[in-house]
Amino acid sequence: MSNLTIIQQSPDPEQVDARSRAHRSIAERIRAMGQNRIGAMLLLLATAAAIIWANASSGSYAAFWETHLTVGIGDIHLDFTLHALVNDALMAIFFFTVGLEVRREFAIGELTSWSRAMVPVAAAVAGLAVPALLFVLIAAGSGHEFAWGIVISTDTAFLVGALVLIGPRVPGRLRVFLLALAVVDDIGALSIIALVYTENFSPLPLLLAAAGLAGIYFTRYLRGGRGPVYATLSIIVWLAFLASGVHPTLAGVAIALLVPVYRPNRRDVEHALDLARTFRQSPNTEYARAAANSLRESISINERLQSAYAPYVAYVILPLFAVANAGVQLSPDILAGAARSPVTWGIVVGLVAGKFIGVFGATAMLRFLRLGEFGPGLTLDRIAGGAALCGLGFTISLFIVDLAIDDPLVQNEARVGVLAASVIAFLLATVIFRISDTARPDQESGQTLMRPVDPARDHVFGAADAPYTIVEYGDFQCGFCLKASGSIQEVHHELGDRLRYVWRHAPLTEYHPNALAGAEASEAAALQGKFFEFERGLFADQENQRPSDIVRLARDLGLDVERFEKDLMSPEVTARVRDDMLDAEAMGITAVPTLFINGRRHTGPYDAQSLLRALTESVEPDAAAR
Repeated sequence: MSNLTIIQQSPDPEQVDARSRAHRSIAERIRAMGQNRIGAMLLLLATAAAIIWANASSGSYAAFWETHLTVGIGDIHLDFTLHALVNDALMAIFFFTVGLEVRREFAIGELTSWSRAMVPVAAAVAGLAVPALLFVLIAAGSGHEFAWGIVISTDTAFLVGALVLIGPRVPGRLRVFLLALAVVDDIGALSIIALVYTENFSPLPLLLAAAGLAGIYFTRYLRGGRGPVYATLSIIVWLAFLASGVHPTLAGVAIALLVPVYRPNRRDVEHALDLARTFRQSPNTEYARAAANSLRESISINERLQSAYAPYVAYVILPLFAVANAGVQLSPDILAGAARSPVTWGIVVGLVAGKFIGVFGATAMLRFLRLGEFGPGLTLDRIAGGAALCGLGFTISLFIVDLAIDDPLVQNEARVGVLAASVIAFLLATVIFRISDTARPDQESGQTLMRPVDPARDHVFGAADAPYTIVEYGDFQCGFCLKASGSIQEVHHELGDRLRYVWRHAPLTEYHPNALAGAEASEAAALQGKFFEFERGLFADQENQRPSDIVRLARDLGLDVERFEKDLMSPEVTARVRDDMLDAEAMGITAVPTLFINGRRHTGPYDAQSLLRALTESVEPDAAAR
């Protein structure tokens, strides 16, 4: 093979265009991050508007939200204030989306494996317990110790939005950690609302709610018309929760936990593509409807509902909630009273110090004991910044203020505490992240392999004690990776057992639409001991890596196809590929192939002779002689 002269720093235009975006998470995650950032900004604006309104005209603010609405037929009617409509009805949709995310994370996300979930779960539990304990200690004797639920929860929307605004240079693993933590945090907060802050409980309506929930579960088996059935049963369940005395927002969580979630089935996706091609060849309404329905049905109802409701929650419901609940009066007398109030200080200390001590202390302890998975980039200084951000307890904190405290004056003091704690937590996290980034200017420049080769985890070809090692971050649809593979094969023919080769995934998902599917398929093949055979098959036919092509390759290699297709849907396979992508992000890898030679990033041509020369120069002279 002729020598290649492609330079890593001067790649093909395809690579240049991909530098700023190539190794971020899946497109949906990217959109969600942007959505959360905008949502956080809208929350801030809505909060400011509520405070200005409440202080400019406190009478009109209170009167507006106490306006009554009556809906009913005959003798059956519901009477709501606008404030209750927001807190009881609209917030049920918010908690519904929270429940969808909880369901997804336990089914196919970060919380499927206990070894992976151990760190965020422990951090979340400690982050629930320590703030509550501090609040009770500080508020003792005030008569409002029962309001400890105000400090238990982190506002996920503010958390993610703030991480985008002030987070570290490489936030990938910290983002995953905080999102998993927020899910467990939400579970704890919702459970406490149900168990602690429910009054006037009546069990009989819950029997109707249970029947409605059973109907929601079995609705998944209907062939069509599921949307109207879900909507009707959901309204019935919500009304039953309302009549029972259990806070009706929890109906949203109960419904969400019964909505099915699954990874797209490869055959369903292929069928949808076939219908789309048929429509392209013969455009008509029947084929268009069939193609659209097939594409929609290939995605789980859980994810479709998250996509559908997320914009309304971020841009309408949460800002409305802030306007309805954040109207704090800030006169000198009120601020002076808040400064002396044990409730205010209990909230500030609980959210700022309690969340930090709980989250950071639990993760530091696990790290010291070498328990759980952390991964490159999830360092203690970054966890400290994330722990400080967990003090942003806005939405659910304000929600519980209304449930736990009856005195309007104390409610106002509590809201002052929530707002003050959120500002302090934001500023503290900003300082920690800036110090963290300044203290390590070169540590994560990407010149050194952050995660050492682990034969028990990595895909390794060659002897474990080989003096030379090449680690490649690549993409099965990248033509340059194919050429680099040929060069590495030449190097292996030259060095034999003295070379150890390691493959790690870094699919350019925006430019190679099937690259992620190919990476996950190779991991499914690895579970049957055929990773490198599958790798060679993918490189041999880079243009045809659709679901049917991947299954055909598995069949040609003699894999158990039924098991292979099942493994393709497994969280284990998804997590394995995502981990490599997060490693790549942590090292600033934005073009493929990226090679590490004996742990150092290779920056020159990757023809065989250049790689041989780089390998020889990378080891000590006596080791090279051996």
